[in-house]
Amino acid sequence: MTTPTPPIPRDIPDLPAVPGTPVLLHAPVPATAVVAPARRPAIAVFRLATAVLAAVGVALELLLGSPDRVLSYFGVQAAILLTLVSLASARRAWLAGRPVPSFLTGAAALYAVVSALVYHLLLGHTTPPFLMTGPAHPPVTWHPQWVALQLLYVAAPAAAVIDWLLLTPPGRLHIRQTAGWMLYPLAYLAFSLTRAELLLPGTPGRYLYLFLDVQQHGYRGTLANALLLGLSFYALAVLMVTLDHIRPNPVGRRP
Repeated sequence: MTTPTPPIPRDIPDLPAVPGTPVLLHAPVPATAVVAPARRPAIAVFRLATAVLAAVGVALELLLGSPDRVLSYFGVQAAILLTLVSLASARRAWLAGRPVPSFLTGAAALYAVVSALVYHLLLGHTTPPFLMTGPAHPPVTWHPQWVALQLLYVAAPAAAVIDWLLLTPPGRLHIRQTAGWMLYPLAYLAFSLTRAELLLPGTPGRYLYLFLDVQQHGYRGTLANALLLGLSFYALAVLMVTLDHIRPNPVGRRP
């Protein structure tokens, strides 16, 4: 014989009030999951233009010089990275996609700025003039060689800085990223010195940069120059992250 189920009471007594002010817990849901992303066609067009500037500069250098030499320069490699990152950022801004990871966008902007600073401070006024294609005469204004240098070391880096300052929300860069950004310059130093050792003495363009010329400075002097540049490189990366956290927000929401 089964035991009868007790009847369910019709009236449930009120629960006592929770003392104090309720505290809202922080939701682990990212803002992008709540706020619908918006298309940014103007930003997409600007980033596409940045990619075109960098790509045209690289293309001109490849047309004027040998590809194996031109592609070995840090400035050219930085321009290629800027082209790829800008194209990806332009596509995501046009399609209202999630932004490219800040590690990549920060690296592309940093390398472009570093290559521009090195050119203007250390290479732009040397004798003989610094050229990536071999001729010893200075490039004439509006000559393709001159145009390529302006695109790689003036126009494209300036566009990358404008994108970072005016078209990107602040606070995306982090100090922990700076150590990762240094890996590529270290790898490039090893590549540049190894490349020089594999070429015969007297080969044009054996040492791509005057401050990395082992024949002129010796290994001790060359590594000392590389150390100074590396410290300056890292200081610029830290400064960039710092500015990214104190600058105003020009866009209001993530593009």
